[in-house]
Amino acid sequence: MDQNNRFEIPKELRSMAEASFDQARKAFETFLSSAQQAASSLEGRNEAVRVGAKDLSVKAITFAEKNVASSLDYAERLLKAGDLTEVMKLHSEYVQNQMRVFAEQASEIGQAVTRAAMDVTKTK
Repeated sequence: MDQNNRFEIPKELRSMAEASFDQARKAFETFLSSAQQAASSLEGRNEAVRVGAKDLSVKAITFAEKNVASSLDYAERLLKAGDLTEVMKLHSEYVQNQMRVFAEQASEIGQAVTRAAMDVTKTK
């Protein structure tokens, strides 16, 4: 590998980044657990509203889980990148993928909101 193109992270910085990465993953797992508990607490409300809200909550939690997992995987790949060219390639791929994923998620959320609104108006 060309020494001028070599991208090395000092061992101390890499260790610190890996520890931060592990902490972020644990924090995300705690957040996800709390969010799932909150979503399940929607029991006992008006049936149509409850079903619509629960569907939206489940979608939002699922999307958040996928997005955070994707970001954590990206960060982990960056930590292992061998040079600046690889970092730039990883970044480009990540941004393109996330833009596509966000568009799909926005469409799904929009459809779910529309369904929930239609279900609520049917029950009146």
